[in-house]
Amino acid sequence: MANDVTRYNDRSGRRDMSLFDDFFDSMLGAWDNYSSRVPAVDVEETPEEFIIKAEMPGYNENNVKLTVDKHVLHIAGEVNENEENKDGRKYLIRERRHSSFERSFSLPDGLDESKISAAFDNGILTVTLPKTPEEQPKRIEVKIGK
Repeated sequence: MANDVTRYNDRSGRRDMSLFDDFFDSMLGAWDNYSSRVPAVDVEETPEEFIIKAEMPGYNENNVKLTVDKHVLHIAGEVNENEENKDGRKYLIRERRHSSFERSFSLPDGLDESKISAAFDNGILTVTLPKTPEEQPKRIEVKIGK
């Protein structure tokens, strides 16, 4: 259901970085920054449902948007911490300006998409994806004659 991709970059003991390494570091250097802004997610499965839990500190239910389109669940969020300087204050460091993300999950067959629900509690978004009851094979009686 979900794939985790992490970038391995351990050059702590290397001083002989090549031009090739420098090129890809400049291209992919924002990857670590981006992955730190995307919420960490756990996906669980029970016999009745799938449960997605996302850590979203600093967000609330008004900052999060969930949509389902063509069997894909989209989770998006946006927080804008732009505050006006009041009382003559000035920022010396400002790292909380604006943050947004979007994650998508392909949904498996056998879900009742009309009954998907979500709850937000203490910085954790929990999305419940109920499974449809499995259809049992229908027995058809075969009559001999006529």
